[in-house]
Amino acid sequence: MRSLLRCGDVGMTADDRQMQTATARTPGWLHAFALVLAASTLALIFIGGLVTSTGSGLAVPDWPLSFGQFFPRMVGGVFYEHGHRMAATAVGALTVAFAIAARLVETHVIVRRLALAAIGLIVAQGLLGGLTVLFLLPPAISSAHGCLAQAFLCLTVALAVLTHPDWTPAIRPPADPGLAGLTLATAAVVYVQLVLGAVMRHTGAGLAIPDFPLALGRVIPPFLSPAIVIHFLHRVGALAVTTMVVWSAVRTLRTHAGDPGVVRPALAAMALVAVQITLGALTIWTRKAVLPTTAHVAVGAAILGTIVVWALRARRTGPAATGSARTLLATGRVPA
Repeated sequence: MRSLLRCGDVGMTADDRQMQTATARTPGWLHAFALVLAASTLALIFIGGLVTSTGSGLAVPDWPLSFGQFFPRMVGGVFYEHGHRMAATAVGALTVAFAIAARLVETHVIVRRLALAAIGLIVAQGLLGGLTVLFLLPPAISSAHGCLAQAFLCLTVALAVLTHPDWTPAIRPPADPGLAGLTLATAAVVYVQLVLGAVMRHTGAGLAIPDFPLALGRVIPPFLSPAIVIHFLHRVGALAVTTMVVWSAVRTLRTHAGDPGVVRPALAAMALVAVQITLGALTIWTRKAVLPTTAHVAVGAAILGTIVVWALRARRTGPAATGSARTLLATGRVPA
């Protein structure tokens, strides 16, 4: 297939080559594979959250083996910690298999490159997980482990979007660069908020402010300790995330109401933010009960993944970005 494309490249302009590339279709099964990988990554984040929420991070004190074994007795905290390791191994295997599949089939270059990057991230994540155990849960390494997990999720979600059979590489700038930039900024704000959340969890600041919606009985608490500062910054971050998501959603609904590709993730993001605020309150009110605390971690990741979908699709909105490349080739019309 590639040799035929190269033969047909003779005499083609740069725009012709872009249009030819845009007509390539990714096999549907590869898209399904990417969806499984993204869903598995989200599940892995939930399982990792369980390890922290149950205090099981050092239930297995060695690495890469578990008590010198491949499969220890799954009792107590070992169930959570070793279960997390098994799930991480499964996601790692899926990542390698996806990268091989993406390399073998005819697909977009960006997908192959991102798949290789995913292998690098999952290896780094595994090493950080091991260092977290070997150095006895230092906050810096533990937080980095959580943050890299979110970055890996973004990568797998992007792969799921880019491998959709109807997705074609952009041949023009976004028709609405304002929305594209706004959703990208929203994703960045959400990621910073997740970083603050990871630092709060791994420094033990989760209940440094034990009341909600007030903070030590005030709107702005007295900053008597670093833990209170970290916790309050996380609450301020929640307000920033809510503001950005609502702002982006209002713009989407006002300017792209007829485009379900961007409207659906906009509505989903707003719903998830409402759920996340509720879970944050429950985490405080239940004194960090395992289920709401862990769900809070997972829903935060789901918000980030949803906004990645939203941001990628926002770059495709409007006539210049959503017109079918095949239709353009057939009619000979190129968008202005």
